[in-house]
Amino acid sequence: MRLVFGLVLILGIGLAGFAVYMAKNYIQGYQAQLAQERAKSAPAFETVDVYVATQKLEYGQRLLKDHVSLVTYPVGSLPKGTYSTEEDLFPEGEDEPRTVLRTMEPKEAILDVKVTGPGEDAGITSQLQRGMRAFAIKVDVASGVSGFLRPGDRVDVYWTGRDASERGIDGRRGGREITKLIETGVRLIAVDQEANGDTTEAMIARTVTVAVNPQQVAALAQAQSTGSLSLSLVGANDESVAEVIEVDQNMLLGIEQAAAPTPQVKEEICTIKTRRGGEVISTPIPCATN
Repeated sequence: MRLVFGLVLILGIGLAGFAVYMAKNYIQGYQAQLAQERAKSAPAFETVDVYVATQKLEYGQRLLKDHVSLVTYPVGSLPKGTYSTEEDLFPEGEDEPRTVLRTMEPKEAILDVKVTGPGEDAGITSQLQRGMRAFAIKVDVASGVSGFLRPGDRVDVYWTGRDASERGIDGRRGGREITKLIETGVRLIAVDQEANGDTTEAMIARTVTVAVNPQQVAALAQAQSTGSLSLSLVGANDESVAEVIEVDQNMLLGIEQAAAPTPQVKEEICTIKTRRGGEVISTPIPCATN
């Protein structure tokens, strides 16, 4: 009886071991097959983790760690100026956070053009690139495109004044009045005291502030002091470069300026005088050439 029990026990252990072995092989085969399927269905492009907004962020809001999270992005579709590490986005921690410059929606990538530097406010200075200066231009309803200007727009600047190189009818300097394009594609960074580019309300501005280099500052200052400036709004997707434009009243009305009269050259007459008795006789002769 004991022998039979022992044989049954040995047989049971053998069958259990065989079952475990078969189960192990089956599981390993299944895992290998699953890994192959995952490899086939895995994306065939490189990815990277970048910070995105977890909620709607508006102009002037302080950017904190609770407002962002890491999301996987395809490298080929990655926008320029993203942040991939906490050290890049929060180099000073939350003691000196960045400030939002443009409204961002949830899941939108945090870009360096939409936030200030660490500890900076959302003022005009944060929107000036290296080498650029802020310059204010006086405008009204007519010259300011009827209040349709917003921070972030681009404008062409026209100057209207008298040509100082010419003389008028009365002999004074500054004859004809002309309108000339002096700057193209200048970016607005503020309208009056508003620097938020997300505003949608029309504003009848008294001044607009543009970002220009020092040479353009001098040109605009001279133009503003010697005439009047008008702005022309450039389309958002317009990448064309305006040509040199100068218009005066004659060109506007299609009047051709009369050509200056050709000076008439007075014919020179040479004579030789001879005296015959009491009479003097003049005889024309060819004039000598130099």
